[in-house]
Amino acid sequence: MSFMKLVGPACLTLTLAIAGPVSAEIKIALDSAKDLENSGSYVWANAFSEYLNANGMEAVEYERGALGGEAEKMDQVQQGLLEVSLSDTKGVGALDGHLIPTTLPYLFPDWQSLDRGLANGMMDKINAGTVPQGVRVIGMAALGSAAGIFNTKHPVEKAADLADLRMRALDENQIGVYKLWGTNGTIVAWDEVPNALQTGIADGYINPPMVPIMFGHTGFIKYFTNAKVGLGSRTIIVSEDWYQGLSAEQQAIVMDAAKAATEANRAWLATRSAEMDKLREAGIEVTELTPEAWAEFKALSAPLHNMVPLPEGALAAWQAAIGE
Repeated sequence: MSFMKLVGPACLTLTLAIAGPVSAEIKIALDSAKDLENSGSYVWANAFSEYLNANGMEAVEYERGALGGEAEKMDQVQQGLLEVSLSDTKGVGALDGHLIPTTLPYLFPDWQSLDRGLANGMMDKINAGTVPQGVRVIGMAALGSAAGIFNTKHPVEKAADLADLRMRALDENQIGVYKLWGTNGTIVAWDEVPNALQTGIADGYINPPMVPIMFGHTGFIKYFTNAKVGLGSRTIIVSEDWYQGLSAEQQAIVMDAAKAATEANRAWLATRSAEMDKLREAGIEVTELTPEAWAEFKALSAPLHNMVPLPEGALAAWQAAIGE
């Protein structure tokens, strides 16, 4: 008796269904609330997922923290268990240092220059280092206007005003910035920042203007200095294993979705002129630096560009790519 007669058509159909490919959702790990008004990274993520869904690729957004912290998300992306993550730029930079200059203070005058650099070869340099480690960078999302200095104690009009403040730092590089400014920093994980600010473990942080509003910190953050320190960003990464498992047509859809998402994010960024008003409405006093004070912060920060470990020629490569 043949195998076909033994199992019957229905059983064979079941066998083939089990053995065949299963269509899985594309998980997108968010880094903020689903706030299209205030969260630039969510503007990026939402436009990306909408484009994928409109073109036959099922994408599902997962709330911040639902798939773990930064280290867990990175590990899942590298293993192919998580398809897309809006990740900490410095964390991704640990895989390839060509990304780190985008986090340094007073290096990029605006997002147009950073985008120009990415398009002129720096994205390829970054991926040359990250792809062999299972991670492909497909975009960078602006978090808002240039980052400034928030604190709980008093206005900051010049670098000397920071002397009595202990600032929350993301890493040792940021502690280096604070030392150059004449103050101290302490590394605090982002989820622990509210408690640190309320208990005095830290007195402030550097972030784009809308961050305390997005994360509910306006009850204890009272002062903002528009120091225009640098460009706050999230780096969008995808699993290289997942990406290579897509058809050429699907890969093109993913990259077109990333382009559409970046365009949506930059259009949102252009609307940020009212951010200072929103901070004031939330009870935060805003200080605008004089040109002299801003120049002082920039000059004090400059030595850090040569102190941070970077791949050889990385800074020069960025300068050439952005046309400086």
